[in-house]
Order: sequence, then C-alpha cells, then structure tokens
Amino acid sequence: MKRRADPYRDTQVIDARAPRVNQAVVGVVALVAVLTGWWALLALLALQLALGLTFGRRWCLACVFYYEVLQPRFGEGPLEDSRPPRFANMVGLGFLTAASLAYVAGWTTPGAVLGGIVAALALLAAATGFCAGCNAYKLGYVLTGREFVACPLPPLPGEA
Repeated sequence: MKRRADPYRDTQVIDARAPRVNQAVVGVVALVAVLTGWWALLALLALQLALGLTFGRRWCLACVFYYEVLQPRFGEGPLEDSRPPRFANMVGLGFLTAASLAYVAGWTTPGAVLGGIVAALALLAAATGFCAGCNAYKLGYVLTGREFVACPLPPLPGEA
C-alpha cells in the first residue's frame, strides 16, 4: 500500500481516521476512569496526549496502533489538515490535567465532571465524526475575522 503522506514526517496532514481511533481510546479509558474512580487513568491519558503533542505521533500509542496495525490493513483514509485535531488534543490535555489535579486535591466531583466531559466528547467524536475541539478551532478563525484555509494536501496517486 502506497501512502500519500508519511504519518510521522508529513505532520501538516493526518489520515482522518487516525484521530477517531485516538478519540475512541481516550473516550473509553476516560469513561472507565470516571465510572470506577481510577483517576490515575485520567493522568495517564493526559501524559499520553502531552507526549504525542510534544514529541510527535510516534509517541502517541493510539496513533502508532492506527498507522502500524490498522492503516496497513484497511488503507489510508482521507487526508485532512492536522491543526484542528491537534488543537482538540490540547483542549483534551487541559481538561484531563485539570481532572487529575482535582482528584489529587480530593475534589472528586469536579474531577469526575471534567473527566466525564472528555469521555463524552471523545466518544461523540469517535462515533459520529463531530469533533467539538476541531470545530472550536475553526470557529476561532471566524470569530477573529479570518477564513480557515486547510493546508494543501498531497496529490492522489497518478496526479502530477
């Protein structure tokens, strides 16, 4: 299978299915954390997002699973600009960090609410493709009077 974009070098674009896999993992783990009270799972998710955002997709376990296991079997999905999903991950990192700190401080209800918000929005995005963080990123352009222009995508095979 020939990829249009290398998942680890062409970071301005992303296979549209990769964020959904990541959202499914984040959503399920966050839901388990909230339902069981194992708040350390929220901290581990925050760490995982921080590593991926800081050091790249090779440090994102769900991304590596997608690109090394799923994508070779199912092919590359449609490519999209990676800035909106990256912004959504930053927002998720903020919420997961706040939830973890709330639990550490003994504030279990705010921690559970923040973790539940992450779980709900991540599972919504994984199931429907509606990413609240991605749409907030694009809305930021509208609110500041700018037009969101996606980065150029690599050509399809056979195109010049």
